[in-house]
Formats: sequence, structure tokens, C-alpha cells
Amino acid sequence: MADPFPRAFVCGHPIGHSRSPIIHGHWLAEHHLGGSYERLDIAPEEFQAFVRELPLTYVGGNVTIPHKEHAHRLTDRHDEAAEIIGAVNTLWLEDGRLWGGNTDAYGFAANLDAAVPDWEKKSAATVLGAGGAALAIVHALQSRGVNEIRIVNRTLARAQALVDHFRGSTSAHGWEAVPELLSDTEILINTTSLGMHGEPEVMLDLSPLPASAIVTDIVYVPLQTPLLTRAAERGLRTVDGLGMLLHQAAPGFARWFGVWPQVSTRLREIVVADLEDEK
Repeated sequence: MADPFPRAFVCGHPIGHSRSPIIHGHWLAEHHLGGSYERLDIAPEEFQAFVRELPLTYVGGNVTIPHKEHAHRLTDRHDEAAEIIGAVNTLWLEDGRLWGGNTDAYGFAANLDAAVPDWEKKSAATVLGAGGAALAIVHALQSRGVNEIRIVNRTLARAQALVDHFRGSTSAHGWEAVPELLSDTEILINTTSLGMHGEPEVMLDLSPLPASAIVTDIVYVPLQTPLLTRAAERGLRTVDGLGMLLHQAAPGFARWFGVWPQVSTRLREIVVADLEDEK
């Protein structure tokens, strides 16, 4: 018999900044569900023991920095995205086994679907950065059939590592190649922490971008990053990073609580208000 009060969680180290409890708490209340979603600070040396004991207390949960790669190694089964990306952000129990999934690629694509539905018709994307977030986003772009994906990183070897991982439509470039790449870039994506509060800006001249280009940023603190501000001033369509956070949460909620939740305007307003309160 299913637990009438299933418990889920988000764990990381540190974890105090996570907005996931606000998102899942809103959905639990909206659907009148008797469950809970908790924030847990789990240090790296404690993570393996926590995962081993997880089925005794929880139906699953979210995993964030620095545990995503470790979670991939500790789970019995993976969904396709987690297998390709090599990192897990969602855990659930199924048929007595602990599964690991990655919903970051889904969240990225769903955010663009909602904001600019014609995005997947674009044929050339330039991805700034080659870290963990870039892995998920390149997977999303490939899954949606984007023909040409340029991965740009200050350390060219890291960009090349992603190309070696994904192959196909990807290519690696140093930062100095950006001005030339922008001339036919149809989607520009910042996957780095540049532009986040306390970090330097993404220093790019956006004038070479075509007028039809879309510019998106996975940073959501601040919501309107300097990159998005400059893109909007040029009249380009922009998509902030908050939608990715909201949409990536939905698949996990559905697995743990049995209801697929809506990423509504009201939910976005609640999270934006919380971000504003932190300033």
C-alpha cells in the first residue's frame, strides 16, 4: 500500500539557497496532497550512507551540487538523460530499485517551449561554458534536432571533451572565436556562472547576432542578467533561467506524489518574490 504521506527531499552541500522546497511546497498545497518535501544538508562524506538508507524514509528526492555525479554512481538504474549526461538530479524508487534521472535537459527545453515555441526550428546554437550545466543543455539541443551546436570555453580542452562525449552536431571553440560564431548563431546560451550576483559579467559584443536570435541564460539570480539586458536592448528575444528551475522540478514531483504539476504564473510569482526578498 502506498504511503499516504510520502516524503521527498532536496539534498546538497550547502543547500540553504535552494528554492526547491518553495516549488514543491506550492504544488503539494495546490493539489491538496498529504506529503512533504524537505531541505537536507548532506556533506560529501555522508552522501553514500544517506543514499543507502534513503528507501527507509523517503520515496525519492532531488540531488544538487556537489552530489550529482556521485548519485549517478550509486543508483541501480538510470533514465536516458542521466545515462548520457553522467549526472543525476532526481532519485526515485521503482520495483525495489533506486533509479536516478536527470531532468535538467527537460527543464531547459520546456522553458524554451513555453517562452519561444519556435526555438527548436533554429539550426545553430552557441553554448557558452563546458561544465555540468552545458552537458544537460547540449543533450537537450541534440534531442530536439538542433543541427549545429558550438561549445565555447576559455579552456578549449574542456569544450573538446564535450564534443568527444556528444559527437555528431557539436564543435569546440575558444572564447576568441565568439565574434565570428555569433554572426549566424540563432540561439545563444550562457551556461556559466558569469552574470550571477557577485560574479563578473559575460563580456560579449552582441551586435553580430542576427535580429531573429534568441538569447537565454541559466542564471536566475538576478533574473535579468546583464547579458539578457543587453540582448533585450538590441531587440532580441530573451529567456531567463528561472523557468528551467521550475520545469525541471515537475518530473520528480510526478514520480513521488503521482500528479504532474503545472508551472504556472502564480508559482513563478511566488519564487520571484522570494528571490526579491533575499536582496
